[in-house]
Amino acid sequence: MSRGRVALWLVALSAGVLAAGAARAEPASLRVAVLVGNNTGEGDEARLRYAEEDAAKMSRVLRDLGGFRPEDLIVLRSEDTEAVRHAIIRANERLRLDGGRDGMLVVYYSGHADAGGLHLGATRFAVDELEALVRGSSARMRILIVDACRSGSITRVKGGTPAPPFELPVRLAEPSEGAVFLTSSAANEDAQESDALRGSFFTHYLVSGLLGAADSDGDRRVTLSEAYAFAYEGTLRASSRSLGGTQHPTFSYDLRGHEDIVLTMLTSGPAGHPMGSLTLPSSRSFLVLQEGPEGPVVAETAAGAASHRLMLAPGRYFLRGRGSDDLLEGRVTLQASNEVVVREPELERVAYARLVRKGGGVRERISGVHAGYLLRSGLWRESDLCQGVFAAYEMVTSGLSLSARASACRGGFANQTLSSTADDFNLQVEGAHVWDFPLVSIHVGLGLGPSLLTETFTTTGIAPSRLSLAATLTAGAGVEMPLRRGFVLDVALATGVHGFKEQQTGTTTSRWTAAVTLVGRVGLGMRW
Repeated sequence: MSRGRVALWLVALSAGVLAAGAARAEPASLRVAVLVGNNTGEGDEARLRYAEEDAAKMSRVLRDLGGFRPEDLIVLRSEDTEAVRHAIIRANERLRLDGGRDGMLVVYYSGHADAGGLHLGATRFAVDELEALVRGSSARMRILIVDACRSGSITRVKGGTPAPPFELPVRLAEPSEGAVFLTSSAANEDAQESDALRGSFFTHYLVSGLLGAADSDGDRRVTLSEAYAFAYEGTLRASSRSLGGTQHPTFSYDLRGHEDIVLTMLTSGPAGHPMGSLTLPSSRSFLVLQEGPEGPVVAETAAGAASHRLMLAPGRYFLRGRGSDDLLEGRVTLQASNEVVVREPELERVAYARLVRKGGGVRERISGVHAGYLLRSGLWRESDLCQGVFAAYEMVTSGLSLSARASACRGGFANQTLSSTADDFNLQVEGAHVWDFPLVSIHVGLGLGPSLLTETFTTTGIAPSRLSLAATLTAGAGVEMPLRRGFVLDVALATGVHGFKEQQTGTTTSRWTAAVTLVGRVGLGMRW
């Protein structure tokens, strides 16, 4: 869902406090963060839903994996400019007293903003002042994250352009120091947040990357370039399906030195906040939700990415892996310092039609086609079974399955003096209710539509062909079995009433009559 907020401005001024010749194994100096979330902007701006929770997510990942002690994380919710200014000054003072040249400062903001400043409720925090406070810190590494609309104008002013992830030389002896600006959208784009993710696209993918999904080289360290690459690709992919349109992250940087900057370490976590390891199948993208299917989204991995390993707090999680035609779902309990590896056969496969019917939220409806063999009892006592084929188009919603079906069958009869061939061409619209069980689904429905009946005769005498229209009403039930790759096998049995005009024997007059029939269908379908 769009929200009028969300371009992420990440200014990173970094210093190499890493060991010579390698990215630092773990942070050895003071790391301080100021994390600001404000759902309220200026008077005419819509209230945001998840800005304050985005700040809390960043705080948790920095505490658990980024080497930030709880007392060095300053989280501000719904505060004004004065409070934010004071918090940054206080953080800088703390770093200065600690001898900050080897320290790290992170300032993160999620809320409304424009190119001129942050909108903290009724107050405005000028970008120039914010940047000066961050640049003026004594810390060697300084990271500023601003998650707000049209913040790409900031990187444009500073020479940034919409571009894919940048590459930094890594693991050289010379420490890095300088400035990096990252944004989640270009200057003329609205950044967006998602009700399904309960947060902004960019921050969701940034946090997921820091939890381990961005560890492309498998060294159990997530660097600045890895985190941005993962967030860039995820934001582009997710926003391309949204009503607000595609967001294009941008960057601009000026670094001195040649070490990439390690943001998180994928270890068991600090004392008091132990972590567990969760490895997911690499065949598809997975969402990890807390507790159950309606819980908040904790992290996401990408199909085909190098890393599908996440470091998460102990607890119960619900997993949902999205494929082209179905989902994999399951639950897992993660314990501190333990590693859980999830494999596809351990998860339940859920067809999208089932998910739509139970209101799973991934899709509002799904379409499909069916075709197969049809067998109907005769319209007259003497007539043979009518055998033929059918084809149908179907739309599945949360409350009803609707289908439009065309069918044709041929029957007839024969005696000593006369034989006939009878063809039935039928169109029908059917509505059905479906109950899903572990292996099969059962549907019950009603159908209505017209038929065209034709009959030709073979005889020694004269017997002209007959053509008549009929109306059909059917009621039936069936069993459907989901197969792989979106295919389904469907078997149905229905009883129908056919109303049509029948010519009286030996006369030229006809009268309306009704025939009760049984109809059986066996078909193969595919949904998308």
